[in-house]
Amino acid sequence: MLDSGAEGSRKPKIYIAGCHVFRPDADEYGLKLRKLCERYGFDGMYPKDNEPVGHLGKREIAALIFRLNEEAIREADIVVADLNPFRGQEPDSGTSFECGFGYALGKRLYGYVSDGRSMRERLAGSIDEQTGLHADGMKVEDFDLSLNLMLSVSMKIVVGDFEACLRQVRSDILVRD
Repeated sequence: MLDSGAEGSRKPKIYIAGCHVFRPDADEYGLKLRKLCERYGFDGMYPKDNEPVGHLGKREIAALIFRLNEEAIREADIVVADLNPFRGQEPDSGTSFECGFGYALGKRLYGYVSDGRSMRERLAGSIDEQTGLHADGMKVEDFDLSLNLMLSVSMKIVVGDFEACLRQVRSDILVRD
């Protein structure tokens, strides 16, 4: 059971997953997201991608970031993920991994998207009307979900932004706990 912010209780910890770590202003943006978490009674945990790591090589830095993010997800109560398209039609692959890892650990999962249309609706212009295949020659998943079923079924998807997702998390915690 998560504490809902009662006096003297621990704030639920949210791991903030998403491609925002690649923004040029990632540190400032992360601070903004953590402040929003605070406003809603959560302790926001922003990925460690932007911490200085000194003399390490690129692969060592990558391994360190992986371990730090893994530890943060283990410590979190909830994962909130930006699942908007990143460099294509799908969410950031690292964010998708973090969601799967959180699911395997039994974390509460929330994702947010700005476009709630189904994948089929979003890709309509690139689907051949006769064959029903996407321009790449593959079938388009058609379960009336905005994302692949492995993401959509494993978590609550909120249509909106990070703050809208936090409002949903807060509402769910107050109702469930």
